Amino acid sequence: MFKKILIANRGEIAVRVIKACQEMAIHAVAVYSEVDRESLHVQLAEEAFCIGPPPAVESYLNMDRIIQTAHQTGAEAIHPGYGFLAENSEFARRCEKENIVFIGPNSKALSLVGDKVRSRQAMEKAGVPIIPGMKGIARDLSEYELKAKEIGYPVMIKASAGGGGKGMRVVYSPNELGSSLEAGKREAKSAFGDESVYLEKYIEEPRHVEFQALADNYGNIVHLYERECSIQRRHQKIVEETPSQALDPELRSNMGEIAKKVIEVSGYNNAGTVEFLLDRDKKFYFLEVNARLQVEHPVTELATGVDLVHQQILIASGEKLSFRQEDVGQRGHSIECRIYAEDPINNFLPSSGKVLFLKEPKGPGVRHDCGIYSGCYVPIYYDPILAKLIVWAESRGIACQRMLNALDDYVILGIKTTIDFLKEVIAHPRFKAGETTTGFIPKHFDGWKGKKKTEEKLRLALVASAFDSFNKTYAAKGGGAVPKEVFSPWQSLGKWRIGGGK
Repeated sequence: MFKKILIANRGEIAVRVIKACQEMAIHAVAVYSEVDRESLHVQLAEEAFCIGPPPAVESYLNMDRIIQTAHQTGAEAIHPGYGFLAENSEFARRCEKENIVFIGPNSKALSLVGDKVRSRQAMEKAGVPIIPGMKGIARDLSEYELKAKEIGYPVMIKASAGGGGKGMRVVYSPNELGSSLEAGKREAKSAFGDESVYLEKYIEEPRHVEFQALADNYGNIVHLYERECSIQRRHQKIVEETPSQALDPELRSNMGEIAKKVIEVSGYNNAGTVEFLLDRDKKFYFLEVNARLQVEHPVTELATGVDLVHQQILIASGEKLSFRQEDVGQRGHSIECRIYAEDPINNFLPSSGKVLFLKEPKGPGVRHDCGIYSGCYVPIYYDPILAKLIVWAESRGIACQRMLNALDDYVILGIKTTIDFLKEVIAHPRFKAGETTTGFIPKHFDGWKGKKKTEEKLRLALVASAFDSFNKTYAAKGGGAVPKEVFSPWQSLGKWRIGGGK
């Protein structure tokens, strides 16, 4: 087992991995950009090192600096989290060359599944059902135009080198293709350092269903069932759940076995997710492999009882999977809401600034994976995800209500967030009925403007304002950082004094 792991990420996922390391008695090393100096993941790790200026390309995407820091600290392995370098095959190769364990798939498998065009070719050859589309990258616009006509509009533009909705565009007519390709290429270049894009048939209002898989270094593969990820905004998942309401036992078994076949064909090891689109006729198509820990991994953990970060570390250290497919089952229902620093009323523009006040939801069956705290600063440079709120219950109906209660208890002041928007999504009758497709948000929430703040939230805003004022006053008097409020049992006794006797 590793003695020391460097976490090459930030925010809530870095916090999640650090806590897993500490649970396994592994020394955690954090890295941070100059703007993240006071971030939560920096405070929680046993060691923390600055790796560059705020822009990601100069810090969290700086392979040389990250590898140098791993050597400097004696870290035997690097956990990439998700995003940044998590699906970068060159980084995985660099780690292998430098004798550092990359906690993820081997570089060869990562190169294959990370290239969406090549992986489609490999899956089609293996008999895995794929969405009709291009089998290579076009050289110029005229070739894209020809392919789009051949596939049939509408078509989807997708980045070959990455996922997460980056670079994706839906094109409904030939006159939109040129400008959409240029926009998609720019976004793909910015997100992944590779502007390559390809076209595939756009399946209207499908369900997005993915299967979590684990594969060790000895050929053992299991799936941990599905996650329904159809609630999306701009091709970005915002609500995920398991199990999916669309799958019956036979379909679930078939998709799970195909997912394992995809992992086997790819020569894949460690944790990965095989993504499918499910159409109205219950036909499913291979979409891609997300070769990393997914943002939505907690719903699988709560429904199966398997800690995915622990498993990643165990597999990377050379351990065999300790369970077989027949040992894995699902229990109850789990839902996750992603909490973003975005302004839903203003076209979901990113919101940066100071978190004046944070009240975390608590209670039975409630989990909060968080990367912020009261008084921290949310910068403009990175993905705006702040936290993930996850609930588990015996049934989907109770899970929905538990999520609504938790969202009602959740307060973040000082920046705009998506909490109120998510409450309305979860409360929507069609969501409660399980009628979720990728067209759910545009169909039911187009032009959403929200509701006016309640009196209670206005009172909380005043509390937060007073809290911020105290912070500034304390700092101005040389107090430095505001000390954490620590509960003492003496506080429960009321006024008291040490008696002097009679």
